[in-house]
Amino acid sequence: MEPITLTTERLLLRPFAPGDADDVYAACQAPDIQRWTVVPSPYGRADAELFTREFSPGGWQDDSTYNFAVVLREGGALTGALGISRRSLPGTYEVGFWAAPGHRGLGHTTEAVLSAAHWTFTSLGGDRLEWRAETGNSASRAVALRAGFRMEGDQRSGLLNKGVRRDTWTGALLPSDLGLSGTHAYLPAAAPTRP
Repeated sequence: MEPITLTTERLLLRPFAPGDADDVYAACQAPDIQRWTVVPSPYGRADAELFTREFSPGGWQDDSTYNFAVVLREGGALTGALGISRRSLPGTYEVGFWAAPGHRGLGHTTEAVLSAAHWTFTSLGGDRLEWRAETGNSASRAVALRAGFRMEGDQRSGLLNKGVRRDTWTGALLPSDLGLSGTHAYLPAAAPTRP
């Protein structure tokens, strides 16, 4: 897919460029980003260059992962990163994100997630956007809840992070949660009837 840029009231979600390596490297020095996400730890300058120069553009080229640099419209500061990845079930995608220190608690990540969700449902033909975070990552869960994700439960051993299987919280957002139509019909399970 040809990379695109999404615009919100305060943000631009644009493809990463090689010039973002310094900002990505600086943000990924945050202990909580290294702890809760699957970025390498320790996170080196070479990791940032690989991510911005090869991994991110490669995901757009092979239609597997669409990584966005989340930047302020005014001033262009990197506030975080957001990725949309294809899952094996057609029409199903997963969102992942991190927020740079100094840009947390301002609603930027929630704003970015909602914009990316809308794009996923309207441009990619998504019918389900999944969120998953390691159990205990309360900041990620708070963003997902503010964006309207419905929590669906826990997955034992649902994530491989730095060579260790970990339990996860899971949730999902559907097009109808944002007032949009899905690509395929959806028939929710009927509530059990009482005799």
